[in-house]
This record gives sequence, C-alpha cells and structure tokens, in this order.
Amino acid sequence: MMMGQAARTRRQALGKTAWIAVWLLYLAGPVGRMLEPGISLAERIWGGLGLTLFVLAYCLLVFRHLWRKTGLLPMYGLLAVMLALSVTLSWVLDASWLVLFIFTSVGSAVVLPWQQSRWAIPLITAVVLAIGANYPGIHGYYLFAYGLPALGSGFMMVGVQYLIRTTTELRAARQEVARLAANDERLRLARDLHDLLGHSLSLITLKSELAGRMLPDRPEDAARQVADIEQVSRQALVDVREAVTGYRRPRLAVELAGARAALRTAGITVTADRALEGEYRGLAADEEGVLAWALREAVTNVLRHSGAHRCELLLSEEWEADERRFLCLTVLDDGAGPPRAQHDGNGLSGLRERLGPVGGRLETGPAPRGRGFALRAYVPLGATAPPGAPAPAPDSAPESVTGRAPDGPVEHGPPFPVAYPAPRHPTRTA
Repeated sequence: MMMGQAARTRRQALGKTAWIAVWLLYLAGPVGRMLEPGISLAERIWGGLGLTLFVLAYCLLVFRHLWRKTGLLPMYGLLAVMLALSVTLSWVLDASWLVLFIFTSVGSAVVLPWQQSRWAIPLITAVVLAIGANYPGIHGYYLFAYGLPALGSGFMMVGVQYLIRTTTELRAARQEVARLAANDERLRLARDLHDLLGHSLSLITLKSELAGRMLPDRPEDAARQVADIEQVSRQALVDVREAVTGYRRPRLAVELAGARAALRTAGITVTADRALEGEYRGLAADEEGVLAWALREAVTNVLRHSGAHRCELLLSEEWEADERRFLCLTVLDDGAGPPRAQHDGNGLSGLRERLGPVGGRLETGPAPRGRGFALRAYVPLGATAPPGAPAPAPDSAPESVTGRAPDGPVEHGPPFPVAYPAPRHPTRTA
C-alpha cells in the first residue's frame, strides 16, 4: 500500500494498524513502573485507567483522522484529552509518564495545521521540561531524553503529513494527466477519422452513383469508376491502419498527387507550385505533416463547397516582423467565397488544432482577386535571419501568395493516392 492511500483490504488495514500501533511500545516504561513492587493499588488502578484512556484517545485520533475524515472538533477534543492525561499522570505519579508527551506531540502534528502545530509542538516540549524539572532524580541528560523526542517526533510527523499530502496530490495529478492524455488521443482519433474515412466514403459514394448512371450506356467508363472505387477503398484501408498503429505524417508530394487527381475528376483546373513536389530545406517532419493535412482539408473544401473552376496551390517562404521564417501553403479558388457562417466547420477547427502545437497558424478569407476563397497555413522554419539582413525569397516558391503562377505544365500524379470527397452545392460552410 502506497503512502497517503487509504486501506482498501483487510490485509492493508492490518498492516497500517500494526505500523501505527508499534509506537505504543514506548509505553513500556509506564507499564513497567506500575508492575514494580511497592506501588500502591490505588496508583496502579488510576495509572491503568489513565493509560487505557490515553491509548484509546490516541488510537481514535490517529485512525479516525487518517481513514474516516471526521470533523476537526472531535479531533481537537481527543487532543485535549491526551494533553490533560499527559500533564496529570506525569505530575501526580512519576517521571516515567513523561513519555506520554511524545504521543501528544505527534497527535498535534497529525491534527493541527502547520500554522498551529509549529507553536503547539514547542509548547508541549516546554511543558515536558517544566514538569520534569520538578523531579530531583532527573538531571540534564535524562530531561532532554524526554524533551528532544517530543520536539523531534512532532516535527518529524509534520514532515510525514506533508509528504503524505504531496504524494496524494501527485497521484491525483498523474491520474488527471492520464485522463487528459486519453481525451487528447480521442480528439486526435476523431480528427483523423474525419480526415480519412469522411473523405474516402464521400468519394466512394460519388463514384458509385456515377458508375450506376454510366453502366447502361457506357459500361467501359463505369468499369473504370469501379476500379477507382476499389483503389480508393484500398487506400482508405491503408490510411485507417496507419492511424491505428501510430500517428500518420503525410507527405506534401503524396497529398499533392491526390489533390490533383481529385480536382481533375471534379472538372477543376489546378495549378500547383513545383515547390510542393520536392523536399523543402528546414521543414521538419511534423511541420510537413501539418501542411499536408492543410492541403487535404483545403482541397476538400474546394470540392465540397466552392463550385470553383480553377484552383491554385502555392508554397512560399515569408518572414515575420520579428525575423522568424515561415513556410506558407496557400490554396486559392474562384468559387463561392468565404463561408456565411461565423464559425469554422469541423475540418478547419481540426486544422487549427493541428497547426497550434507546431507554432503555426491558419488564415482564411476572400481570395485576393476579389472572387473565391483563400486558405493560408503557416508553419515555422528552423532558421532565422541575421540582424539587418533582407528577407530572402525561396528559389522554388512564387514571389507572394498572390504572385505569378509557376511556369511549366501541370504534372499529374497517380490517380487517387488519397481520397477526396465529391463536389457539392457551391455554398461554403466549412
């Protein structure tokens, strides 16, 4: 059983009881004194009754405080009984009863808060020294043999109580951290399921309907749609397995191939920056994974909500006023424009949550040409500019998010490496 933890079984209760009761062996001095020859019967009777009452009060105080958590008023009453018996028995009988003050000091440390026990323990020690000084047989060493244990045991118990409280709080904090971690994992899984299965199932539905309409007159085209459905299903299965086995970090090049294929299928002309196809220096795996998710979510919104005819995928390097370097992924379309709702949908909210831990941010709004929608995802790069140096432009990125389109023809990757949903009514909601 761990420190600060209540007994849960009979065996644990017996162990805690034995550990606390072992300190009662210090009462062997008064008990042996009562059994000595020459002690009167009255002294034995009153001493036995007083000792029994003292032990009962001590056990009730310690056990009830640790396990039953009763109010403070009964605890103060038991402590007062122990102090009164310690003073009375040690004053009336003999010096061997001074050992009772050690238990009283420990009891005050158990019951009283630190603001009170730090004064009560020295006060109890002073009472021990004052009563012991009245006995001629007790001199310096023997007097401190009672006073120092009373003082040391009391403050030692204060430390033990603090350790118990700290251990209990740490255990509760660890359980809370475990609950929060489990909750974060559930949220991450929900985001991944939204990004993976939602897109795949939407595309499968679209292609199934399309294959059904093509089947009577164009069976060859319908067969191609069925083949695409099979490929999308297989990729969805792979994505789900990757999500279950560990956190999936997609690559920009892979997501770009899937975005091109999905946009082309929807009849949208796509212009992609060549920088999206290669390795970008200074971009860590986590940041690339977040940008890849941003590309997927942006293309999903274009397909679902924009009704666009053109889409531009740009990657540029930008510098902030504090000379931090950011990589910006921009997705522009000429569709319906910003959403009418004042809040983000699940996709954009999940994307903001992904960008936050890596120090990135998400910006959405109208496209710079006055028609359409723009999504910009920023992630930090490792290097910073030297003081006073101009901000360099990347070699393979456009001059700005609204600058020229990249030269050269658009190259198409393999069909549907990543699943995207079907285009819907051109009203943006996420």
